[in-house]
Amino acid sequence: MQNSGEFLDCANLRPGSFIEVETKNRRYQIECLGGDAIRISGHPRYCPRPVVARFKGSLNREGLLDHGLIECGMRLVFVVEDRLPVTTSKVLHVNCVSRPANGDRERCGPTLSRAERKFPTTAE
Repeated sequence: MQNSGEFLDCANLRPGSFIEVETKNRRYQIECLGGDAIRISGHPRYCPRPVVARFKGSLNREGLLDHGLIECGMRLVFVVEDRLPVTTSKVLHVNCVSRPANGDRERCGPTLSRAERKFPTTAE
């Protein structure tokens, strides 16, 4: 799959939302549990079956962490068992699906292109 140029701000996702993340080497399935708590699977060593973890964000080339974001071209960072940090290969694609009370699946997000991303402004 090609790099989609998308990012997802996970801070506003409802518990029960599901995120599918394709990296260069793996595919991860993430369930949002609320706050930074997630249930994740997709790595044969650290989470071959769904495990509870803490989502940290995306790591850029300079080693800076964008808290709460999943962004294509960056590396996903999460912590398993409150002690084992995991950094993935580069994210190629991200897709978010929400499950409302009626059990149907609907796209959540939004996933935006880098050009659509809004950066906070600082007061002078």
